[in-house]
Amino acid sequence: MTSVPKTMRAFVLTGHGGFDKLEWNENWPTPEPGDDDVLIKVHACGLNNTDVNTRSGWYSKSVVEATTGEAQSDDGAEDPSWGGAPLVFPRIQGADAVGTVVAVGRNADPGLVGKRVMVDPWQRNWNDLSDQSGLGYFGSECDGGFADYTLANVRNVLPVNSELSSAELATFSCSYTTAENMLNRAQVAKGDRVLVTGASGGVGSALLQLAKRRSAVTIAMASKAKHDDVERLAPDAILDRDPDDLLAALHQATGHRSVTVVADIVGGPAFCSLIDALGRGGRYVCSGAIAGPVVDLDLRQLYLRDLTFYGSTVTTTDVFPALVQYIERSEIKPMLASTFPLDQLKVAQQAFIDKKHVGNIVVTMD
Repeated sequence: MTSVPKTMRAFVLTGHGGFDKLEWNENWPTPEPGDDDVLIKVHACGLNNTDVNTRSGWYSKSVVEATTGEAQSDDGAEDPSWGGAPLVFPRIQGADAVGTVVAVGRNADPGLVGKRVMVDPWQRNWNDLSDQSGLGYFGSECDGGFADYTLANVRNVLPVNSELSSAELATFSCSYTTAENMLNRAQVAKGDRVLVTGASGGVGSALLQLAKRRSAVTIAMASKAKHDDVERLAPDAILDRDPDDLLAALHQATGHRSVTVVADIVGGPAFCSLIDALGRGGRYVCSGAIAGPVVDLDLRQLYLRDLTFYGSTVTTTDVFPALVQYIERSEIKPMLASTFPLDQLKVAQQAFIDKKHVGNIVVTMD
């Protein structure tokens, strides 16, 4: 069995606020596995909007601005986390951990030791999966992967057999489970025309790949500077992220003036035009609002055109195992934008906030 040091390197979040709330520590206590846990030596961990939004306090209902990464809610806010309840600090963030199991609790399979695993971020009440109050997220309600070692419930890890690097594997878990869950909620199937906002980001690029896997027609929205990179995902059409006339742009690119599904992670001022683009009986599914959470809605659009709106956050238990199978069968590919060493997490997060990249940014520990 691998020798495990008593202390480790970790980036520790001490409260809601700016980058000053992220503290580098080279002597943080290495966690010890409980009965149902595995201890993972982390090789890589991806960055996500949840990291930025949690740190800044953006999830508070008092915040109406777009995601900026700047402090937007203090520790006194009643609802600064995604779940609406205060977090316990200090906290190690990082949902997309990939690493090797080095120790297990007494209820975990010792055969996992030495296996490279991915972590399903959703922390559930495994005794009652219908218990929504028992939900948590890896790197939010429990410590995550921005450290040399992390703990995960044995039911939240799966070995992955792939030639991809750990950094490449660290692009998948959060973004792709989010995207797959969105497509499940909206019942996307062959023949659907799916309009994807924020197509150059982690969730957006995942939506394009996973919708194509279902034989849907995919229309990407991204800034023109990123079109060449988005083209690598082979969408059926690419539009500017904010066209002057979305319906005309759709018609020119696809021959249709409407879509059957909008998969939105952007929100903000473009919301009304996205709803206009839905045909009768269309479905709108949302799992983010980086351009702003408060939008206008004409209810006549909703009921006169028989639209259906879906919010999508908590995944079902089948989503993560399916994702690992897609990876192992090479049905999806990573979009690794760049890597940073763990001690440069703040630099990595600023690069993530700047949104000049396409795909996912990852920190590495090796």
